Amino acid sequence: MKRPGRTVAEIVTVLIALVVAFPLYWMVLSALKPASEVLSTSPRPWTFAPSLESFTKVLTVENFGRYFLNSVVVALVVVTVALLCSFLAATALTRFRFKGRTTLLVMLLVAQLVPVEALTVPLFFLMRQVGDVAPAFGLNHLGSLMLVHLAFGLPFAIWMLRGFVAAVPVELEEAATLDGASRFRFTWQVLFPLVAPGLVATSVLSFIHAWNDFLFAKTFIISAEENQTLPLAILTFFKPDQNDWGAIMAGSTLMTIPVLIFFIFVQRRLVSGLAGAVKG
Repeated sequence: MKRPGRTVAEIVTVLIALVVAFPLYWMVLSALKPASEVLSTSPRPWTFAPSLESFTKVLTVENFGRYFLNSVVVALVVVTVALLCSFLAATALTRFRFKGRTTLLVMLLVAQLVPVEALTVPLFFLMRQVGDVAPAFGLNHLGSLMLVHLAFGLPFAIWMLRGFVAAVPVELEEAATLDGASRFRFTWQVLFPLVAPGLVATSVLSFIHAWNDFLFAKTFIISAEENQTLPLAILTFFKPDQNDWGAIMAGSTLMTIPVLIFFIFVQRRLVSGLAGAVKG
C-alpha cells in the first residue's frame, strides 16, 4: 500500500509535467490549425480540421534546407568538440595536481555566472577582429557561432564532467598500470566508457543550446543569408503588420523534432548522467 506522502508527490509530479508539456501541446496544436483558427477569439482545441498549410509555408521558405543544414553542422561540431575538450580538461583537472588548479576551477565556475547578453557586443567586435586573421571564424561565417558556443559551453561541460571523472577510483588506474596499460590506453579504453553517462548528459545540453540559439546567430550572421540558421528562418514570419503565428508554431515544431530524435537515442544514459552530475 502506498504511503499518503508518496501519492501526493506523484500527483504533484504529474501536475508539474502537465504544466511543462502544455506549451508544447499548444505549439503543435497551433501549427496544425488553419490560419482562420489560429487567431480565433473562440479557439476549438479538439474539434477543428487539421491543416498542413503552416508547415507548407515553412518548408517552402527559400533556402530552408540550407538553414537546416547550417544548424545541424553548428550543433554537431559544437557537441563533438565540446565533449572531446571537456573530457580531456576534466581528466587533467581531476587526475593531476598542478599550480593554479584551484584558481582555474574557480574561474570555470565564475565563467558560468556571466550574463550572455552582457558579452554580446564585445564578442561582436572580437569576432570582427578574428575575421581579419582567420576569415572562416569571423562575422557572417558559421565558424564564429561555433567558437562562441564553445566558449560558453566548455566551462559548464568541464565542471559537469569533473564529477564523473572523480567518481572513478584511482585504484582502477593503478591496477590498469600494473597490467601494462599506458595512461593513454587507460583514458580512452577504461575511463572514457565509465564517464559515458556524463558525456551523454553534456552532449544533450550542448546540442540544445547550439540548436536553439537565436541571439548569437542574429548578432554574428549579419548579411550572409546562406549561413543563417533555423531560428533566423523563423524570423521571416514575424511581420510589422501581423505575425504569421501558424507558420511560427510550425517552424518551432520542426525545430523541436531533431532535439526529440537526439534525446530518444541517448535517453537511456541521460537520466543516470544527470543523476551522476548532481551526485558529483
